[in-house]
Amino acid sequence: MKLKALLVALVAGMLALTGCSVDTAGNDPEKPTIRIGYQTFPSGDLIVKNNKWLEEALPDYNIKWVKFDSGADVNTAFVARELDFGALGSSPVARGLSEPLNIPYQVAFILDVAGDNEALVARNDSGVTTIADLKGKRVATPFASTAHYSLLAALNQNGLSPADVQLIDLQPQAILAAWERGDIDAAYSWLPTLNDLRKSGKDLITSRQLAAEGKPTLDLAVVSTEFAEANPDVVDTWRKQQARALDVLKNDPSAAAKAIAAEVGLTPEDIEGQLTQTVFLTPQEVASAEWLGTDGAPGNLAANLQSASEFLAEQNQIPSAATLKAFQDGLYTKGLPGVLTE
Repeated sequence: MKLKALLVALVAGMLALTGCSVDTAGNDPEKPTIRIGYQTFPSGDLIVKNNKWLEEALPDYNIKWVKFDSGADVNTAFVARELDFGALGSSPVARGLSEPLNIPYQVAFILDVAGDNEALVARNDSGVTTIADLKGKRVATPFASTAHYSLLAALNQNGLSPADVQLIDLQPQAILAAWERGDIDAAYSWLPTLNDLRKSGKDLITSRQLAAEGKPTLDLAVVSTEFAEANPDVVDTWRKQQARALDVLKNDPSAAAKAIAAEVGLTPEDIEGQLTQTVFLTPQEVASAEWLGTDGAPGNLAANLQSASEFLAEQNQIPSAATLKAFQDGLYTKGLPGVLTE
């Protein structure tokens, strides 16, 4: 227990140093606060935030939005018990539910399935035209992210190990800066940074292609198990707003693009183009057996996460893979499908 307490203290200190962006406008000190970690990849999460749907649906709570640059940072915040909800990729979730982290959170929603919105890109002047050409080259990606997982999978498919390339751990904006300086030869990243890389680079493989070859990645939303057990009605309300955002993405892409653009600082036209590169499920699909599943019947997402855990263990990214049951228990299916389809 002392070691765990020390870890939490150290993580809390790390969070303070990272200077995460926090939106606390209009907070009432008399109300309890719901802490939500978000990222700026295009998703329904940003539509919910921009339209203040949670603030409207949960007037008895403060809604505190905290911006993170990667899933690894979101995991760090959960370890420090600084978040109630968080958006992160399937690879960080697989890592979080495995040893040594064993983070007490559960997947409560699927934000998107990665398509061409994540890709491995090589600089035009790097001399790299195939993945095999990356041997000995400098390749950047945010470690412990879906992009990192996909990069390892792409290298593995082409007979390369992580030791065969010079892997560099950089967040998306730092990747772009290193790219522009000529410090790296290739990078695996996501939108919106990815589009900037593509201006002077070429795709070697996308996450859509890797998914077709059996290595899919997703963007997920998790909830603290402790929070969910104490506030199931809040989780239901939160999921209804996420389902509402999926409906907007499908039925009114212009409105979706406008809301997301306001959050990431791009034009709605740019965002509309980015949205076509991502696979968004319907609320009914989210609660299907193929994905999250229903109350008492966890979906196939658990097997997907276990597969990611196994791969991470094979690549020595974690000590060992977690069991299928651990991932089934890691899906929050209470109230499904009714909550998403009513």
